[in-house]
Amino acid sequence: MRDAYHEELDSIGEDLVEMARLVGSAIGRATTAMLDADLKLAESVIAADQKVDDLQHDLEARAIALLARQQPVATDLRIVVTSLRMSADLERSGDLAQHVAKLARLRFPATAVPNDLHATILEMGQLAQRLMAKAAEVIITKDVDLALQLEQDDDEMDLLHRTLFTHLMDDRWKHGIETAVDVTLLGRYYERFADHAVSVAKRVVYLVTGEHADDVQAAQENTAQA
Repeated sequence: MRDAYHEELDSIGEDLVEMARLVGSAIGRATTAMLDADLKLAESVIAADQKVDDLQHDLEARAIALLARQQPVATDLRIVVTSLRMSADLERSGDLAQHVAKLARLRFPATAVPNDLHATILEMGQLAQRLMAKAAEVIITKDVDLALQLEQDDDEMDLLHRTLFTHLMDDRWKHGIETAVDVTLLGRYYERFADHAVSVAKRVVYLVTGEHADDVQAAQENTAQA
């Protein structure tokens, strides 16, 4: 019985990794669909989000069943509860990738992104994909130091997000209100996607240490200063 129980815990972890990989791929493909005005690719991203939703629902059902049957305590309880929270972060990440794809579909055959912002949006999409890949690695390795690095990596996304607003607020903006709204939404989607990747990593820190990531980070900084 205990072997089956721990196999189920391992299976939940594997599903989290699969969700992270799926949503990481989705944000990359949605970005390509947006910049290339690729309707077929956008539709595939939109349709593929159902698999992420299904994984999340299945994981949630199994985790709740484990709580009811096994009544886990200590580390095992943290694994189950944290997994539920991570799956919610990952499901929402998939929704955000789908939002990007839906905007690409909405503006087809044009693109929502002006030529002078293509490079910035491409960079945001690539960074979002890298952050989620690192979050998947953190789930696998339970590497606390790597998990804490994600918040620093997210600073780059915040900088790119501010770059978009610099363009939007420039008096020389000539692309109209509709495009300004589209770019504002896109920036928010990528910024929130990155935040969810960071949240997943922070939850792994809690799973491993039993302490919140901010407290672990502060303790490491205090030790380094001492």
